[in-house]
Parts: sequence; structure tokens; C-alpha cells
Amino acid sequence: MLRAEELSLGYGEEVVIDDLNLAVDSGEVLTVIGPSGVGKTTLLRLLSLSLPPDSGRVTLDGRDVWAADEAERLALRRRIGMVFQEASLFDASVGRNVEYGLRIRRPWRDRLREELLSVVRSNGTAEAVTEALDIVGLADKIDQAARSLSGGEAQRVSFARALAYDPDVLLLDEPTSDLDPRNTAVIESAIESARDRGIGVVVATHDMHQAERVADRIAVLLGSDITEVGPAESVFENPRDERTRKFISGELVY
Repeated sequence: MLRAEELSLGYGEEVVIDDLNLAVDSGEVLTVIGPSGVGKTTLLRLLSLSLPPDSGRVTLDGRDVWAADEAERLALRRRIGMVFQEASLFDASVGRNVEYGLRIRRPWRDRLREELLSVVRSNGTAEAVTEALDIVGLADKIDQAARSLSGGEAQRVSFARALAYDPDVLLLDEPTSDLDPRNTAVIESAIESARDRGIGVVVATHDMHQAERVADRIAVLLGSDITEVGPAESVFENPRDERTRKFISGELVY
């Protein structure tokens, strides 16, 4: 569904992503592992269509995103959700925070009509919000102030916000970094729920144990390129690339 082809990006003279190829299908969890600072977040920003590459293509359902006009590119971006490493919530209720993702992804004419009619929440929107919060175990806190949540709960709300509008692809940047085991387990269960709904999920993480738990396939990002892609068992137990072997064995590789 979402594909990167010969993707390259640099900052000044520093090459961050170089001639990279990667794809995720519907209903698949792909984890991208690699050391901190290797470019996992940059790769997600490229895949989320928020950062244009220096060269190469990003395609969604075969459509070249950056070759499309602005209106089509915006429509394609609305089909991709992203959850960042640190939750960023508004000073509003949990439900309103989740609802926000639904509102901004409607065409602007529909949003304007909604405001003019003073329709805050339709039945369909309410159902989507409740369902998303139920997946992350927070449906009972829909009316609670988001600022009163713990860090782990706030991250779960961020996940629910991205899940509520039913994206085709969901990108997660270190989604359980610094979370306790309970919140980590809830997020990992929500990842499985997203996959079961047919969403293609890309998880960037340096936690190799988590990568093995949640992934259908694992991609190893080292030295600005993907060194290996495959099932967890083959990547961890029988890596084909020497750089992959060194990274998995604990040696620092960039």
C-alpha cells in the first residue's frame, strides 16, 4: 500500500536516508529497528508525507504523492496517521482530543458547514471516538480533562486520536518509549487491533524485543539504508547482512 522507492534525503552534507526502498501492506505490522540517531524518525516523516525527499518516490496505492497536485496530495496525506514519541494533547477533554483528528481530516467545506450549524459531535463521530478509546482502554475517561492523565495514558489518547479516523496507514515513532509495562502492553494490543482492522502499521523502535513481539516483518535501518527486511526469526537468528549481525549482537553500528 505505502511504498518508498529509491528514497534519499540529506541535511547539508549529511546523508540521512540514501537510496532506500521499503513497503508496508494493508493489515501488516512492519517494525523499523536501528540505533538512536540513525534516522528512523526522519524516515517516518518521509512516509507520512510531511517531508519531501531530495530524490526518489513515495507512493500510496501506486500514486506518486509528490508528483500529485496539492489537492490530491492533501487527500493522500489524510489517509496516513502518525503518533509521535511524546504525546501532545490539547487542554480539553479526552474525547475532544480524540475527536480533533476526525474534524481536521474532513474536507474544509464540511468542517465549515459543521461550525455554521453548531454541530459539535455527530452520532458517527461519537461512535468512532468511543470505539478508539475503548481499544486503548480509556473509554471510561472520555469526559476527563486530558491534562490530568498520566504520561502513559496521554500516549494512549494520542494513539486513539490517530486510530479514530480509520487511516489506511499508521506510523508510530517509539510509541512506548519510557512507558511502564502496563501502558506498553495496552499500546502493543492496540497495534494488533489496528492490524486486524486492515491498517498497515509501521513502528519505529530501538526496542528489539518489542519489534519481535509485534511485527509481521522487521526492517533494519543502519547507515542511512535498510540492510535487511524479513520475518523476525530470520532477521534475528540468521541475518544475511554483516552490519545487521553486528547491530543485533550489540555492537554500535551507524
